[in-house]
Amino acid sequence: MNTGFQNFESAVVAVVDSTPSRIPVVVGPCGAGRTSLLRRVGDRLGKPFCQYVALDRAVSTPERFLAELSAASPFTWGRPDSAPESPREAFDRIAAYLTNARSPNGAPATWLLDEFLELKTLESFPGLRHVVGEAIDVLAASRNRFVMTSRFVSRTLRTLREADERFVVLHLPPLTPAEVAADLLHLPGFRSDSAEEAARVIVALTGGRLAYAADVVRALGDPTLRVRDPISAFAALLSPGGAVCTRCRHSYEFRLHRARGYGALKAILGILSEDEPVTLTDIAGRMRRTPGSTKDYLGWLEDVDLVVSHRKRYSFADPVLRLWVRLHTQCDPPDDARVADLVQRYAVIRLSAAPEPA
Repeated sequence: MNTGFQNFESAVVAVVDSTPSRIPVVVGPCGAGRTSLLRRVGDRLGKPFCQYVALDRAVSTPERFLAELSAASPFTWGRPDSAPESPREAFDRIAAYLTNARSPNGAPATWLLDEFLELKTLESFPGLRHVVGEAIDVLAASRNRFVMTSRFVSRTLRTLREADERFVVLHLPPLTPAEVAADLLHLPGFRSDSAEEAARVIVALTGGRLAYAADVVRALGDPTLRVRDPISAFAALLSPGGAVCTRCRHSYEFRLHRARGYGALKAILGILSEDEPVTLTDIAGRMRRTPGSTKDYLGWLEDVDLVVSHRKRYSFADPVLRLWVRLHTQCDPPDDARVADLVQRYAVIRLSAAPEPA
């Protein structure tokens, strides 16, 4: 999509450019547009003076991460000639690099750290039990500038609860109908009135999630799919092999594997896919588990942002993922009729709850 989150992007740059410079930490769920935003912020700040680092891809061992970090860098740094003798020494060099690296003109470097909580991977190595906390302290004291992101909202808020006030958490906002309509106007057959109405439906169906909305817009512009309206496009995308189906599967498995109690957590998500919001007592009864153990399970789901609680009742954090669980966690994949039926029911609920256009 051409959507740029221009106002939010400007707010992030303003935090970095403030005096003294603060550290924006952009949080949002899978597919919210964190990486795209970070890339655009880098373009605005100037590529020779920024380095983008995808920590979820680059972090492995401390020694290898140090090598990857310094190999692709535009920055200067007095790197030691000898190899680090331990994981602890390798991490200390990483911290020194992030702190002391300078841009080609000698100005402070700007680091764009995508998925910064992935540093926790290093905590399995000797002497690195509290790497994330150490890294936060190092960045807070550095003269360099940083922009960070994370898909784990709850963990980020907990991690930064007692951090230096230099860190500023910014929640990535959902798309608006106007932003989606601007992209629809580039497709054949859409005029301003039809684009506005379709955009309203797309935002209601997707919750304004950038990746989901972009998939629907692309489907409407794909002549091979032969879909003419957002609801039909959404159903096609949630069918086995569809783009939204694939995204949901990745988010579901990724977050469950970052939590504990895999099988029990899947069972709770199955319960919530059929009925929500549900109380702890009700979930425990359906699970045939004690309220104490069920509370632990729900806490682990909240920790990875799969569920949310309101007035002691639990629901899915992502309504699209809830629909996917209902469709795709059965013994057999759903046929077209079941997908169409459940998507239509979902659309009726979402559109009836959506605010009327001004």
